[in-house]
Amino acid sequence: MANIKNMIGVIVSTKMDKTVVVSVEKQKHHPLYRKTYRIMVKYLAHDERNECKVDDKVRIVETRPLSKVKRWRVSEILSRGEVPEVKPEEVI
Repeated sequence: MANIKNMIGVIVSTKMDKTVVVSVEKQKHHPLYRKTYRIMVKYLAHDERNECKVDDKVRIVETRPLSKVKRWRVSEILSRGEVPEVKPEEVI
């Protein structure tokens, strides 16, 4: 049985239908200086029921190609994000 890759990330966009953009933070080591640094990678993931919201923490798993750039699927929502509802009048 093949190893199925899974990652944990935060949703940064839900503007597409049945698709979310998930930002995953990874740590890498510099090959020469051995310094650890962080990189942010964005993945497009399939969300069948459109139930994810911005700032949710989710687990994504690798799947077959669903479109040109979508290779991941949201398997579960780990925690809900707290995004306050602000009216445009309150911003000014």
